[in-house]
Amino acid sequence: MYETLTAAQMRAIEAEAIEAGSVTGLTLMERAGQGVVDAIRARWPDRAAAPGRALVLAGPGNNGGDGFVIARLLKTAGWQVDLFLFGSPEKLPPDAKANAQRWSELGETHDLEQALERGLDVARYELAIDALFGTGLTRPVALPLPDLSDGPAVVAVDIPTGLCADSGRRIGQGALMRADLTVTFHARKLGHVLAEGPAACGALVVHDIGLPSGGGETGLVTPDPRAFQKHQGHKYGHGHALVLSGPATRTGAARLAARAALRVGAGLVTLGAPRDAMAECAAQLTAIMLRDVEDGAALTEMLGDDRLNALALGPGLGPDRARDLAIAALEARRATVLDADALTAFADDPDALFAQLHPACVLTPHGGEFARLFPDLADRLSAPAERGPAYSKLDATREAAARAGCTVLYKGMDTVIASQTGAARIHCAAYDRAAPWLATAGAGDVLTGLIAGLLARGLFPLTAASQAAWLHVEAARRFGPGLIAEDLPETLPAVLRAQGA
Repeated sequence: MYETLTAAQMRAIEAEAIEAGSVTGLTLMERAGQGVVDAIRARWPDRAAAPGRALVLAGPGNNGGDGFVIARLLKTAGWQVDLFLFGSPEKLPPDAKANAQRWSELGETHDLEQALERGLDVARYELAIDALFGTGLTRPVALPLPDLSDGPAVVAVDIPTGLCADSGRRIGQGALMRADLTVTFHARKLGHVLAEGPAACGALVVHDIGLPSGGGETGLVTPDPRAFQKHQGHKYGHGHALVLSGPATRTGAARLAARAALRVGAGLVTLGAPRDAMAECAAQLTAIMLRDVEDGAALTEMLGDDRLNALALGPGLGPDRARDLAIAALEARRATVLDADALTAFADDPDALFAQLHPACVLTPHGGEFARLFPDLADRLSAPAERGPAYSKLDATREAAARAGCTVLYKGMDTVIASQTGAARIHCAAYDRAAPWLATAGAGDVLTGLIAGLLARGLFPLTAASQAAWLHVEAARRFGPGLIAEDLPETLPAVLRAQGA
């Protein structure tokens, strides 16, 4: 699991290392600047081999100090460098001031505000370095920043100017300088993987500057092969998942979920459908068993068999059937995934749902469903982020999980999974994990089935939801363009094999 940090956590790690005497601020700044230059060479080797003209925009803090180091290293490597500082050189922090003095031996420091008033011609540059504000930004950027969208390649130092490092949201209505490449240090920040962060950062490189690991509370989801491996034993040793279906002509979503649960390793999977849908389901399913589940009373009777240890309901149920079945399912106190109609059915009274939920449940809302269950949290998340640290999707999901008393998986490119205890994970389907093909009907139903299958196999809810999110994206990436939801379960065997399952 890769850790992600808030800006405050990163500052604390740096301060602790400096106070312990293991490193100096100047050394960290030099390593950071060298990391940016190395990343530029790796990203654009042709430009590095034939250096052109570079624009460095430096800010009034230590991010600006990194900019002075980068300017010096680029100049030494043969680039023509123009550096513009926002603020006064005399007011720079000590380490940044020291690097400004080192730069002065090679080139001039120009006043950024004056240059912007006159009109800064960016077309003459092949490379632009955004070292203005970094992770410390807490208010909107009032500068009329130059438009670099059709000009040089833009490299952000730590995080693009204008972006909140803790939420990935633009701060206020200020400027946002989008980058082609972002180089951050030690660990990813939350703003790199949430909300607008991935789109604003371009490509992302994490450069090691020699700090000790630790200090973060939230990690990015990575695969755990132990969660996928099956031990020796009979089918009931790997759990029995029950997926509940809607009526005739609306069984497809539940069938997708059931197939995913079986593919991910549940020992048995049963689809519970009303009588009018049995023939339709039987015509489509072979390895998945069928049971007549007409209503909540029938489900309660069926759950007298305690070998049915995980349930999934919501996809394609219809709100009335979903509410009836959800009440019966939750009374049984089994591991339960609630999605789609099982969430929408309680939109008029979310507290009625929360009163019945228990720690073995997983809710999987998309944005609209989240807003119906947690309208105050959704309103706060959608309100303009006037200051940083801004309220984030991570904050909202944690609060939702605490209120619901169970695990919540808030879907999206930046999927956030949080338990009722506050433990949280993020799966970011961006950068090298981008999977745009998942924007297809039925993909969410497959995710529901993956979670149910892993719950049936005995994984804890936070782990089951996190690993299912990873598998979901990995299957989409492996299949690639042209993906439809039916392809996801069929791609799982290759994904699991690659993980040594």
